[in-house]
Amino acid sequence: QLQLAESGGGLVHPGGSLRLPCATSGFTSDLYAVAWFRQVPGKEREGVSCISFSEGRTEYADGVKGRFTISRDNGKNTVYLQMNSLEPEDTAVYYCAADEGHCSLWRRTYQFWGQGTQVTVSS
Repeated sequence: QLQLAESGGGLVHPGGSLRLPCATSGFTSDLYAVAWFRQVPGKEREGVSCISFSEGRTEYADGVKGRFTISRDNGKNTVYLQMNSLEPEDTAVYYCAADEGHCSLWRRTYQFWGQGTQVTVSS
C-alpha cells in the first residue's frame, strides 16, 4: 500500500517560490511514477508534472514549463515540486499521486493520492 503526504504549501507573493515535498512510503520497486496535480473549486483536477522512477523521465503541463521542476530524493523517499515565478493562477490545492507505471498527467492513471496542500499566490 503506497502512502503519500504533501507539505510545504502556504501564502506567497506573485513572483515568489515554494517547494512542495511529497513524502512517500510503500514502494517495492522502481516501477512507479509520481505526479503532482492541482485543483481549484469548481474545476477538474489537472496534472501539473510527473516523474517516472525507472526512466527518470519527467513531464510538465504547458502552463508550468520553465517555472516548475519535479525531482526525486531517493535517500529520503521524497518527490519535490519546486515552483518558481508563481502567479495568482497557480493558486490551488496541490496533490501528489502515485502508481505503478509510467509518467502521465492523466489523473485516472493514479490510484494512490495524498491529502493535498493549499498554495495561495496573492499580493
